[in-house]
Amino acid sequence: MKELVIISGKGGTGKTSITAAFACLAQNGVLCDADVDAADLHLLTAPEIRHRADFTGGGVAVIDPGLCTECGQCIDLCRFDAIGPDFIVDEIDCEGCGVCVDLCPVEAIDFPTKTCGQWFISDTRFGPMVHARLGIAEENSGKLVTLVRQKAKQLAQEKQADWLITDGPPGVGCPVIASVGGASALLVVTEPTTSGRHDMERVLDLAAHFKVPAMVCINKFDLNLDQVAAIEQHCQERGTPVVGKVPFDVVFTRAMVQGQTPFEYRSDADVNRILKQLWENVSARV
Repeated sequence: MKELVIISGKGGTGKTSITAAFACLAQNGVLCDADVDAADLHLLTAPEIRHRADFTGGGVAVIDPGLCTECGQCIDLCRFDAIGPDFIVDEIDCEGCGVCVDLCPVEAIDFPTKTCGQWFISDTRFGPMVHARLGIAEENSGKLVTLVRQKAKQLAQEKQADWLITDGPPGVGCPVIASVGGASALLVVTEPTTSGRHDMERVLDLAAHFKVPAMVCINKFDLNLDQVAAIEQHCQERGTPVVGKVPFDVVFTRAMVQGQTPFEYRSDADVNRILKQLWENVSARV
């Protein structure tokens, strides 16, 4: 089983659309949406949930008024000003560091684990899919990414799948680090803008640090050919293959509105040939 993780240094480059397109083309595959902070692959795959489970993360401090002596030590210790003068913890401000819990002289502060979100195993028209939903303003998204990938790998092994196609999160932070480790290869989707090129360079550095093979796809390449040339030059200098260039096409947006891939929305669209070639180039290198 080969795991292809599709990532981008920034949001909005089109990685989810390309992930869904690959799901159409891959044979005997399992899908995974590791972008748990802003999951949207389900909008194109219409999953039917057949298993759901809670995801529990860090705790939030709770002060027991029956035990609290109001000495004020917790207020002094809290670096996030989460404890008010009434000795009530603000759940939004509390970062869950646990300092107040450890150092309360009368042990009046509890630290219960809370439910931060849910993860799911679903059926789609492309095959099984593992995905998740993180609660609003909840943390530990890196741990949830790790959990989702573990469940997806287990499912792929049970199904004896040839491919595990993972829609990864944008950026280079903890969720991205959790999504790339141990992958067979990464496809970095970028766009021909200054920010797109800059963030692509950062995520390629991250891939090199973890020694995961990476390749690049330039989406909407025909909008700025000068930036395309700069991206190709940078990739050539670091030995990273550019495996495809996808033009701007309104078919992507129109298909997305219908909850479909370009292949399903319009089988004769010119971009479909390019996407098929992109998949062939990627699968040949994984």
